[in-house]
Amino acid sequence: MTEWDVERDQLLKANAGALAGTALSNVVREYPHHESHWHLEGVPILSPRLSHPCFYGSFDWHSCVEMFWVLVRLLRHHAELVPAEEIRECLDQHLTVDALAGEVAYFAPEEHRTTQRPYGWSALLELAFETATWDDPDAARWSAALQELSAVFVTRYLGWLPRTTYPIRYGVHDNGAFGLSRALPYACHLAEQGDSRLRDVIVETAWRWFGSDHDYPDAWEPSGADFLSPALAEAELMSRLLPATEFAEWLDRFLPGIAERKPLSLFTPATVTDPSDGQIAHLHGLNLHRAWCWHRLACTLPEGDDRIPAILGTTHAHTHASLSQTTGGAYMVEHFLAYYALLLLG
Repeated sequence: MTEWDVERDQLLKANAGALAGTALSNVVREYPHHESHWHLEGVPILSPRLSHPCFYGSFDWHSCVEMFWVLVRLLRHHAELVPAEEIRECLDQHLTVDALAGEVAYFAPEEHRTTQRPYGWSALLELAFETATWDDPDAARWSAALQELSAVFVTRYLGWLPRTTYPIRYGVHDNGAFGLSRALPYACHLAEQGDSRLRDVIVETAWRWFGSDHDYPDAWEPSGADFLSPALAEAELMSRLLPATEFAEWLDRFLPGIAERKPLSLFTPATVTDPSDGQIAHLHGLNLHRAWCWHRLACTLPEGDDRIPAILGTTHAHTHASLSQTTGGAYMVEHFLAYYALLLLG
């Protein structure tokens, strides 16, 4: 166990309660709310709670799904650190057959074929994975309720990925690498159950999009409203698809110079000048996303790889640049950042 592993465990214990509290508050906070809508003649736009009987909170749909993942993840793996009974009650009230049938009804029409693609799709499949693979009676009930909605997004992925010639690489919701990475565990779970279609198309697409990439243009990061690192999202995805030795070789081609802390742009935490500005504050998410990705790369590389010390050093730096901003700040940060904190810590 590295010094960073010890510190990471300590940070989780220190922050789990606050993360749970934030998620519990956010999932039932209907307003303010942000959502794009199709305007069809004679069809009214409903309130968030009527449009989304389950995922109406946390400012926007995908962030609400992420906050439910935070609750399930903490309850499943760290129940001793959080208000477990309160979380179970919240999940029981929201992850119901009737509420999720309302979500299916919202996403089923043709005009919503691209809605929440791929960020929200993958967030929902991540939540479905967490419940489907947990041996717990309540989780089994939540998982069953989520099945129809997760099937909608599996079908959408199966229709979309074979037609998508080019990856989307920028550092916000449409980023293709992050979407595939989050959807892959559920896809592998489905494959274990006998349906390998989603896993196969994700793996094929990842190789088609990223397999031959090299010499990433690091000076292009970050953009001013990034909450994802395009470079590290891609590297993290490929770390899931390759054995350690082969991944080490791929990473050397993609980001040469890591042992010397190059490229400097990826080793330098982003500066957030106005944490109340929803777009500038995205950069707190970027720092935590980078920290998670760097940590994942360190765990994947072969033991003794000379890049690991530099990677763990920047993991620590990026974590402490933004972890303290996860809770208790402006809602434009708080509505989503707990997800990235727990992705990193737990």
